[in-house]
Amino acid sequence: MSLLIIGGTGTLGRQIVKQALDEGYQVKCLVRNLRRGTFLRDWGAELVYGDLSIPETIPPTLKGISVIIDASTVRPTDDYNAEKIDWQGKIALIEAAKLANIKKFIFFSVLNAANNPGIPLLDLKLKVERYLQNSGLNYTIFRCSGFFQGLINQYAIPILEKQKVWLLGDSAPISYLDTQDAAKSVINSLVTSKSDYKSFALVGSKAWTSQEIISLCERLSGETAQVSYIPFIAIGALRKFFRLFEFTWNISDRLQFSEVLKPSKQVKDNQDVVFKSIELLTLEQYLQEYFGQILRKLKEVNYQQSQRKGDISFL
Repeated sequence: MSLLIIGGTGTLGRQIVKQALDEGYQVKCLVRNLRRGTFLRDWGAELVYGDLSIPETIPPTLKGISVIIDASTVRPTDDYNAEKIDWQGKIALIEAAKLANIKKFIFFSVLNAANNPGIPLLDLKLKVERYLQNSGLNYTIFRCSGFFQGLINQYAIPILEKQKVWLLGDSAPISYLDTQDAAKSVINSLVTSKSDYKSFALVGSKAWTSQEIISLCERLSGETAQVSYIPFIAIGALRKFFRLFEFTWNISDRLQFSEVLKPSKQVKDNQDVVFKSIELLTLEQYLQEYFGQILRKLKEVNYQQSQRKGDISFL
């Protein structure tokens, strides 16, 4: 089975590439910048040029492909046109997949997107979901909640560097997942018909509030977090204010996207199909390993600095 992976240089995409190669699949990665994908080629993947914003570059990349795994998305902070990539580009990809008789199309959306209308990125994801479901293609949709890797910049680094951690007031618990486990579940879905024409919540085994994550980071790092809160009621007002100024539209979109974290019920539907035989890494295990490595490195640096000072004073 040959796979075309889009978004292979991303945090989740690269783990899917690695897992697919480890399982013996033939892997092609569609990339806009061949240089950025060099590490994927070193792993054993074939790089093919393609750009979702240029539809005519898509069909040649599908030659000999059985399955498309689309892990690409425009970030809320990107200047790149989200409408052009996350809607027009996705539609062009789906239509090209139909013409190429692709056996399966795997798409990544966002958990609770349907419950949060009016957020541009989520609206685009939801529109693509519906278009894919009505396309006639065999599909699997994974609705993601959040990944462990994203918590490092949000919590771990600010706490270690004694910087402020910004939180939304009364944020809902979120079931974060390790990207390696997410990648394993995606590859698992390729070998079972139970994933055909289905959607799955791609979430971890335990939900964590922001405060619980901070407490865990404090315990593992030995540092005290400096926390500042933004109440949910203020987000809407700030978003409307920032909308008045074109140069702050990215800020506005980020505030709007953050409202997805409002309390809502998270549904885990039929996860045994994709998580079968996977022993999920816990958030505590992940952060324990991260802080352990960082603190060991800091001790080494401090030791080396103290040794140099000792040498200088001796002279």
